[in-house]
Amino acid sequence: MMLKSRLLAAQLPIAIALAAIGMLAVFSVDELGRAGRDILSNNYRSVLAAQRMKESLERIDSATLFVVAGEREKGEAQLKLQRPSCEAELRTQQGNLTESGEAEATLAVREAWDAYVEQLDALPAAADPKAHYLNHLEPAFFAAKHAADVVVTLNQDAMVLKSEKLRLDSRRFNTVTVVALLLSLLVGFGFSLVLTERAMRPLSVLGQAVRRLGEGDLAARARVKGPSDLEQLGRDFDAMAGRLQAYRESSLGELLQAQQSSQAAIDSLPDPVLVFSRDGLRQGTNRAGEALNLSEEPLRALLEKVRGHVLSGKGFYVPRGYEEAVRVGQVFLLPRGSPVTNESLAVVGATVLLQDVTRLRRFDELKNDLVATVAHEFRTPLTSLRMAIHLTVELAAGPLTDKQLELLVAAREDCERLQGIVDDLLDLSRLQSGRLELERKPVKVSSLVDEVIDAHRAAAALREVTLTAALGPFAADQQVDADAARLGLVLANLVSNAIRYTPAGGTVTVGFDGARFEVRDTGAGILPEHQKRIFEKFFRVPGTRPEGAGLGLAIAREIVEAHGGQLGVDSTLGQGSRFWFTVA
Repeated sequence: MMLKSRLLAAQLPIAIALAAIGMLAVFSVDELGRAGRDILSNNYRSVLAAQRMKESLERIDSATLFVVAGEREKGEAQLKLQRPSCEAELRTQQGNLTESGEAEATLAVREAWDAYVEQLDALPAAADPKAHYLNHLEPAFFAAKHAADVVVTLNQDAMVLKSEKLRLDSRRFNTVTVVALLLSLLVGFGFSLVLTERAMRPLSVLGQAVRRLGEGDLAARARVKGPSDLEQLGRDFDAMAGRLQAYRESSLGELLQAQQSSQAAIDSLPDPVLVFSRDGLRQGTNRAGEALNLSEEPLRALLEKVRGHVLSGKGFYVPRGYEEAVRVGQVFLLPRGSPVTNESLAVVGATVLLQDVTRLRRFDELKNDLVATVAHEFRTPLTSLRMAIHLTVELAAGPLTDKQLELLVAAREDCERLQGIVDDLLDLSRLQSGRLELERKPVKVSSLVDEVIDAHRAAAALREVTLTAALGPFAADQQVDADAARLGLVLANLVSNAIRYTPAGGTVTVGFDGARFEVRDTGAGILPEHQKRIFEKFFRVPGTRPEGAGLGLAIAREIVEAHGGQLGVDSTLGQGSRFWFTVA
């Protein structure tokens, strides 16, 4: 028997136990469901019919009052509508007798209703309608209504009793299921354990031989007796150990094996791989790398950048995005770097992998084009929608109820939010495609900071957050060469985020130290794993309020990089965050 068959047979007792428990559970649940359906189909139908009959009786009584009051046409119209309804509900009840005593109670309802109808038919011919109503109709009405109440009470009591019985049956079923499950699993596990141990015994022998071989004992052999596939595996292992023992006798063969294995692994990669020494010499490559012309300036500069990063001890080089890819011929190559270390873990070289991202980059461009196109097409209908809602809210189309006005105001706010998302998408598309031209000119730092603080002072006060400026000693008259509107957008986004995520009583500080702008807050801080992703499009820190589309920081980074600067964050959990950016 094969090992697979033995293992499957070892699991059979557990499978049988689970199947038995499953069948028991299905049967019991079906019984409980049938009991619940009986309550709904029997008692609830009677309760509903009696309640509707009482409602019809109330309306019929109101109709008789109209007749007594002199509005005969109105009363007769209502009587014509309600009498068949009451009769139909009574017949429904007569056809749904399920409880002890319900037949007698229903017969009492029928008798009371017939008596009421008899007095009702005599009303038009009565000499004194009012006296007839008070002496005959009203007592008959209360008698019929009371008889219907008896049916309702009887069925409601039955529903309570059946529900309690169903609850007890359910609890008893849970207890029986748990006990049966534990016993079945215990028995099944015992049988499976015994069968599995017998099936796995040959593997233990083979494992001991493998461990001896791993420790360097090339004379280790496995003498496996058991399933045919394991016996064959043992013979293959013995043959492999014999060949290793023969090959081990030659150290040259060992070195050649290692070199050939590593070279074969590198050559199997479709992307170029280059290995550089510490002094910049190329020590090795694969077939794809041999086809590259390393003298081309963009490629040479990229390789030097990655090699310098790795050899400086900064660790692995990971690109930030497709914008770092360089074009070589008809393909785009994205670099990744890793250090080469010696026995003492000192960096002695660098390995550079140039990943072909031509298709991925094209997909990214198509995605960005699609987002930009959709956002652009949204603008016209969104503008019309905003105008229509605005005019309606301003009562240009007529008066509105308070509820209608409340809903339209909420719709207007959602339209404004959607308009902001569309504008963000279009701005991000222009920035990424390079179509957005910056109007750079000298901008006074203090004026820029003051404008942003003034614009957000009301929002800070609303959240009970202190918003202050902390400029360096020479920042009062310092200027930067930048697009004032775009740079203000970056600073405003950082300040808005800081206010949003700072609790009441906290502080947000906007500063400039002569080299870079900073926005510091006393919020909860950001986890390290989230700090690496907050500048990505559509990313939100888990657990935060879903405000906006997650594009603000991505747009801010694109604007800063368009100025030749950098945008970053330093944050400690529980101590707040500091966002900063520079302008070249």
